[in-house]
Amino acid sequence: MHDRPQAPRPGEDPHDGLHPETVAVHAGRPPREPDGPMSEPVHLASTFHAGGPTAYGRYGNPSWTAFEEALGALEGGDCVAFASGMGAISAVLALVPTGGTVVAPRHSYTGTIGLLDDLVQTRDVSVRFVDVRDADAVADAAQGADLVWVESPTNPALEVADLGAIGRAAREAGALFAVDNTFATPLLQRPLESGADLVVHSATKSISGHSDVVLGAVIARDAALRDRIITRRSLGGAIPGPLDAFLALRGLRTLPVRLERAQANARELAARFADHPSLDEVRYPGFGTIVSIVVAGGADAAERVASSTRVWVHSTSLGGVESQLERRRRWPAEAETIPDGLIRLSVGLEHVDDLARDLEQALAHATDPGDDAPDTASKPVPPAAAGY
Repeated sequence: MHDRPQAPRPGEDPHDGLHPETVAVHAGRPPREPDGPMSEPVHLASTFHAGGPTAYGRYGNPSWTAFEEALGALEGGDCVAFASGMGAISAVLALVPTGGTVVAPRHSYTGTIGLLDDLVQTRDVSVRFVDVRDADAVADAAQGADLVWVESPTNPALEVADLGAIGRAAREAGALFAVDNTFATPLLQRPLESGADLVVHSATKSISGHSDVVLGAVIARDAALRDRIITRRSLGGAIPGPLDAFLALRGLRTLPVRLERAQANARELAARFADHPSLDEVRYPGFGTIVSIVVAGGADAAERVASSTRVWVHSTSLGGVESQLERRRRWPAEAETIPDGLIRLSVGLEHVDDLARDLEQALAHATDPGDDAPDTASKPVPPAAAGY
């Protein structure tokens, strides 16, 4: 007869010593009780009986808690779930005081740039844009700043930052250090270990991984910061739906195997197309599932590529099981230093030969479009739009 596994002692990390692949499968599970569910159910409740810590649906839900436990365990901190990635980013930027200063990447998610611009206009916040590859420049900009915000790799330029060096610089400057870890996921880097105070995810992307959830998350280094972030969520009302949290947690369970396959595909595609005559440049940092290509011929040629694929999906998201592509400069808020012909590829789980053939024929169509070339000029993007 086998002994029943013992529950962790109070204060003991139940995931200590486990590999991330194991944590992704087991974290956020209900207690192991006879006839108890293996997965946390969807709790569709707005109101809870008095006497506990939740009381009302804007303050908590067991479905959120399960997701937060799992993602927090992977990142090594305390997770707070939000209704969207933008909700998570907004909560972190709200920590900057009126008249304060933020250091941010020159190339960032357009929604982040939009929020920073709003802070400049409404709260007299100053923003110092930097090339995050230059750790010394970031360190200089951090002097007197309230928040150092970093994406690594950046969206869509795929620039990689030295998080350890930036973390030390931010700490010496007395600034909070926050990292958007959406592209890398906690399986490829854990920014809290490099000195970050806060980590942000658009869990809509690789974390949930199936293009059917909108969700965000902030992971805090300590309880005090976590409580400040929870206050922002509770007061702002950017709470996740219980079903969304359930689906995101279910997607998180397979993140390791999805990431392994998609990353292998991305590496192979980056190598195959590195010297393609229809491309001016292929950008790939050596890890992750995102590749950026710069199509020779500029915006029109790139739009023809994006509109001519059979397997690749033309969309503004990323991190799903399906491969997606998009010309980023079609968004008005995208940085002017991003080439007009840059297409961001979010590589999925399809067979790599099918992805390569489809991209090859689309590039050929861009070079010789014929009479059926799409009228890209007839498809304007709303000026206020900010695609991920």
